[in-house]
Amino acid sequence: MKKLEGAARALFFVSACASVFLAALICFFIFFNGVPALISIGPLEFLGGKKWQPLQGVFGILPMITGSLCVTAIALGIGVPAGIFTAVYLARFCPKPLYRLFKPAVDLLAGIPSVVFGFFALQVFVPVVREISGGSGTSMIAAALVLSMMILPTIISVSEAAIRTVPESYFEGSLALGASVERSVFFAVLPAARSGIAAAVILGAGRAFGETMAVLMVAGNQAVMPRGLFKGLRTLTTNIALEMGYAANLHRDALIATAVVLFVFILVINIAFAFTNRK
Repeated sequence: MKKLEGAARALFFVSACASVFLAALICFFIFFNGVPALISIGPLEFLGGKKWQPLQGVFGILPMITGSLCVTAIALGIGVPAGIFTAVYLARFCPKPLYRLFKPAVDLLAGIPSVVFGFFALQVFVPVVREISGGSGTSMIAAALVLSMMILPTIISVSEAAIRTVPESYFEGSLALGASVERSVFFAVLPAARSGIAAAVILGAGRAFGETMAVLMVAGNQAVMPRGLFKGLRTLTTNIALEMGYAANLHRDALIATAVVLFVFILVINIAFAFTNRK
């Protein structure tokens, strides 16, 4: 029995070491290949340049950084309220028969491949945007709408779990003081769950910022500074996906340097999540 436990412990240790090793290997590859290109191009020119013209040797990713931030911010502005309100309903107001229907639907939404979301947006959101704006329809708002759908499962699930961990005494105490059910939920339960809800928002931001395929299909993929909700743009992830297949030499290294910038953004988001979870 002790030998079996020792073997299991060793297996777990090896698995943990393999995970850490793979993460370290990815980090080493990205930084080893990307940082020299970043230095060669010039950090200010690379991060602050407004033109991305690989054939002319011009590599400025400010339009992609701005595009990623804009699309993520709009997606959060749409998805966060919808996700939190849905979580509140599921945790506090939803009847059990409906909960058995809604909860699996939310989980199913999390399992839909991103290319399916992109195809849906291409067939639904893009024609609507085209009808409103008169342009091609592939735009910032179309990308933000599909991202807001994709982050919903994360925000709903994590927020619901946070709300359910709040002691019932908070809710009952508020009712005893004369508050209504709704007021008790929104002014007693939700504030107590704010750290978990904040973590849900941070995870949703990471999901939106790192998404590639769906955004690639509906954003327009124009390497220019964002010019409006109904204009096309390009994000950091789609820039890499679009050009890595044929890039070579400095162009390829510049794309890896773009991955370094993306990695830093995601790292900051994960650190914020870890910090929020400690509170």
